[in-house]
Amino acid sequence: MLEDGKLYIGTSRNPDDSLNKGEYLDLKYGNRHGIVTGATGTGKTVTLQVLAESFSNAGVPVFCADIKGDLSGIAVMGEKKDWVDQRAALIGFDDFAYQEFPVIFWDLYGEQGHRVRTTVAEMGPLLLSRLMDASEAQEGVLNIAFKIADQGGLPLLDLKDLQALLNYMGEHSSELLSQFGLISKSSVGSLQRGLLVLEQQGAEHFFGEPALAVTDIMRTTNDGRGAISVLAADKLMMNPRLYSTFLLWLLSELFEELPEVGDPDKPKLVFFFDEAHLLFKDAPKVLIERIEQVVRLIRSKGVGVYFVTQNPLDVPDTVLAQMGNRIQHALRAYTPREQKAVKTAATTFRPNPAFDCETAITMLGTGEALVSTLQAKGIPSIVERTLVRPPASRPGPISEAERRAVMNVSPVAGVYDKDLDRESAYEILLAREQKAAEAEAARKAAEEREARGEAKDLAAGRWSLPGFGDKDEDKRPTKTTTRKTSGYQRETVLEAAMKSAARSVATSVGRAIVRGILGSLKR
Repeated sequence: MLEDGKLYIGTSRNPDDSLNKGEYLDLKYGNRHGIVTGATGTGKTVTLQVLAESFSNAGVPVFCADIKGDLSGIAVMGEKKDWVDQRAALIGFDDFAYQEFPVIFWDLYGEQGHRVRTTVAEMGPLLLSRLMDASEAQEGVLNIAFKIADQGGLPLLDLKDLQALLNYMGEHSSELLSQFGLISKSSVGSLQRGLLVLEQQGAEHFFGEPALAVTDIMRTTNDGRGAISVLAADKLMMNPRLYSTFLLWLLSELFEELPEVGDPDKPKLVFFFDEAHLLFKDAPKVLIERIEQVVRLIRSKGVGVYFVTQNPLDVPDTVLAQMGNRIQHALRAYTPREQKAVKTAATTFRPNPAFDCETAITMLGTGEALVSTLQAKGIPSIVERTLVRPPASRPGPISEAERRAVMNVSPVAGVYDKDLDRESAYEILLAREQKAAEAEAARKAAEEREARGEAKDLAAGRWSLPGFGDKDEDKRPTKTTTRKTSGYQRETVLEAAMKSAARSVATSVGRAIVRGILGSLKR
């Protein structure tokens, strides 16, 4: 049943339920993206597991999210089960064998996998605005904050860095007015409250260093298999906006960092976006346009994106049009919206004269799907009613002990498990504030000393002019006199930015910053 250069999905059936032929996904079209849809309980997760196994065996790294915890079984050898053996025999899968796969577990909270972090700067103002559900005015303030950070050499690594910068902007809004325009203190206050909400939701675990290197989710093993990165998302799904924003950030990072490869013989990485409806729910038009742009262009970077969701209507038409490989599990048609979804799904397939696609969608059994993939010259195949092959690894969750055993031998064990807190915007702004406070205190003390000296000189009936008197210190300007004649004032934000930028360059800490397509950084 297996063919070189192709992934075996399952075996299609004729209208009389007799076996038809094997259904495959051509590896060289694996980066043309895909979609897996179907109602709850129809077998989407097992299909995702089957595709991940197949890509891994073909030497393609995979990234996927484990929403319910039952995808973790892909890390261990499959166990003999009646339904697995029966399905393999039913579809004529004579080459079927149980197998375990190389898995790297990840977790934003560091509980069920290695820690995943990024910096505030890499997230960028657009995605951060979505994460905070910011208004247009608040998004404008965030853009100003990133601009000030860039100009002033203020690394934004974690939430306390952004909090400190917002405090600075609120206190110096009048000084920043001429350069950046009005900075509303109410918008600053709303953003600060938003940061507190993010902290309470656990988002502070996500921001910081060491930041995730995308090369660590693109690993292959010594035997040539692609590593499968599994993100533990059962707890993360309690905050759907954080979940979708994180995956979108990771997708944008891949787009920014990977080189152009054209049309490779097989993908460099396959990215499964489970619960894809969360990505587009309440998303502003500008974000959807940029998602469409990323999906359209990332193909040339060798990355295949596969959306997994219940309803094909969850994905905008402009994005759905980019999905060349389609697997449609059963849909129910009890409501007008569900009926529309069935009709939409049916019309996206290349028709098969042997059966009515719209009727078939509502009558598919568990583990059965309508399959259409790209064939020669990128032309979609005729849709076929297909029994999906069983997974070779264990379907369902693994135990905590098994998970820890996998993590202990992981190639990234110990790399991301400890926080790194280097000097960043928070420490720099705090040091500036302390320095300014000390300078102000010294100025007031000098004025008080001068006032006391003048009073004493007047009481003695003597003149107190510089260079006129019998005191040695009168022959040279005092520290106080120097400050008064130099017109000393607190440094402006531009002066502070120039000094900080010069200091960054001198210490080789600074780096050139270029905003990417979704507001991330291109290093």
